[in-house]
Amino acid sequence: MSVGRNFIGPFQLLRLIRAGSTTQVWEALRAGKSKDRIALKVLLQEYRTDKYEIEQLRHEANVGKELRHPNVISIFGFHEDEGLPLVAMELSTARNLKIELRENADHIKSNVPLIIRGCAKGLEHLHSKGWVHCDVKPDNFLVDDDANIKLIDFSIAVKAKKKKTGLAKLLSRKPKLSKGTRSYMSPEQIRRENTDLRSDIYGLGCVVFELLAGRTPFTGNSPNDLLNKHLYSSPPSLEASSDASSEFAAIVKKMMAKDPDKRFDDMRQFIDVFERTEIFKAGKRPPNYRRR
Repeated sequence: MSVGRNFIGPFQLLRLIRAGSTTQVWEALRAGKSKDRIALKVLLQEYRTDKYEIEQLRHEANVGKELRHPNVISIFGFHEDEGLPLVAMELSTARNLKIELRENADHIKSNVPLIIRGCAKGLEHLHSKGWVHCDVKPDNFLVDDDANIKLIDFSIAVKAKKKKTGLAKLLSRKPKLSKGTRSYMSPEQIRRENTDLRSDIYGLGCVVFELLAGRTPFTGNSPNDLLNKHLYSSPPSLEASSDASSEFAAIVKKMMAKDPDKRFDDMRQFIDVFERTEIFKAGKRPPNYRRR
């Protein structure tokens, strides 16, 4: 695979969508008769020989090839020719939920039932294939103008309660590394214990809290302080922090229980309870509220 002025191998680059610390995501045109518009997740130049980063990309493609659901981004495959590792995936023009929450909070509040449902159903599909996402956060959901949700980024997903192989071995080489993002990590992730789908339920609970309260449930004066709050501090009251009803606040509190056995058993159980519960206090529904 070669790089030209506007090409990576058979893919014509059209525009940069977003850039991270180790990768860039590009809109691209697939060569050939179909000329499909797709997205390419490409390692930055300085990481193209990093075995850990390459394995993360390959792993994301392996996880994604099993997933076909309206609330999950479609992964087409991993490519590595002539030292250019990348993942080809479905193109989405939606923005990540973190940016949308920061820049268009009214849109989020008016559509929060649709957004929560879409996030939960995307994770439910991932779990049905035996995978735990391990990095559930607003940044890893895309949301469009109609509140359609796509779950993204499976680079650190793990099979539930499996022995360490492949990516897990590579991850374990990095000392004191807990997989995930501090503001949304379950206690068992922080302790580097076996994770199952209930770890993602905890992460989604943190996301739902943020959608309603406009802030993460925990903050800290240092990274360790933040992690200790996930380990030992009770989550703040969502009812006191937002317009959430007491019934819905109790659901989110259950999602964020320190003990996985005290959370919902699976995402389907959460969805069933969620569908029967009013999110907002009486008279506090936002303008243009959409339940379905």
